[in-house]
Amino acid sequence: MIIVMNPKSNQMQIDDVINVLKNSGLGVHISQGTERTIIGIIGDKSVLRDIPLELMPGVEKLVPIVESFKLAGKTFRPEPSIVNVNGVKIGGKELAIMAGPCAVESYDQIMEAARAVKRSGAQFLRGGAFKPRTSPYAFQGLEEEGLKLLKAARDETGLQIITEVTSEKAVELSIPYVDMFQIGARNVQNFQLLREVGKSMKPVLLKRGSATTIDEWLNAAEYIMSEGNYDVVLCERGIRTFETATRNTLDLSAVPVVKNMSHLPVIVDPSHAAGKAKFVIPLSRAAIAAGADGLIVEVHPNPMMALSDAAQQLSPKDFDSLCSDISKLAPILEREFCYYG
Repeated sequence: MIIVMNPKSNQMQIDDVINVLKNSGLGVHISQGTERTIIGIIGDKSVLRDIPLELMPGVEKLVPIVESFKLAGKTFRPEPSIVNVNGVKIGGKELAIMAGPCAVESYDQIMEAARAVKRSGAQFLRGGAFKPRTSPYAFQGLEEEGLKLLKAARDETGLQIITEVTSEKAVELSIPYVDMFQIGARNVQNFQLLREVGKSMKPVLLKRGSATTIDEWLNAAEYIMSEGNYDVVLCERGIRTFETATRNTLDLSAVPVVKNMSHLPVIVDPSHAAGKAKFVIPLSRAAIAAGADGLIVEVHPNPMMALSDAAQQLSPKDFDSLCSDISKLAPILEREFCYYG
């Protein structure tokens, strides 16, 4: 249930409602909109049976929430959310571009990648320090050494750092080094991990699982938000279908569908959807046209030599071409993107 406050309600009236809820043992989540305040109620609402909340000063109405994803849904917050990562906004007019190699391999590799994506207009450097792989014998990442290399790249370029965390230990280890956590497709329903990144209060990019429904995806976001961390960005990265021409099938319909159901920003990962570099640019253009708030793209200084996912990584030259395309598309869609090429 949510409580919609009257646009003319004052802070004292809002505080009075909050105190009644807290004194009843309920959790409270506040959404401050441009016109009115919405108070979300978390817990067993039956304790309010004899409390006439709708008659309290400043209360406009009570609205039951049918969806299980109460905080991620539009009933709780009708206006689109903007996630601010150290001044870089995801979900506003400007398109957010995250780019970099699948895995951090060496100092030279990550620095070359960072400089290249920065030159083309990316605001975030992505790079895996912890690599969950299908085979236990595949390259698993440099872990803390990889985090240190990402920090070095941020110190030089000013790019925000996003990296995947795969365990509670990885979350704890990564906090001093990164600006945004990524939850990968394999961990979208690792509920303990979702709670941990929620408690960290760092922004989180939540990827959709390859067999995850949109409802399940939004409920995964709810786990993070239920810990008080509302800085969640959703990422569509392809789902598993019977088609084998691409690594996964990019579900572009998810972008407008999720935007109809949730206030959270949505970006697209065309690299993991395609699995082949030659399809990444057209899928990226389609994602922006579909209304995505940005992209996360794999870029490697020398894709042929990449230690993981070599086939899907763009060269810096191809990434620059993609950014040029985005700069032409953005004004048509009333979006903004600063291309430096």
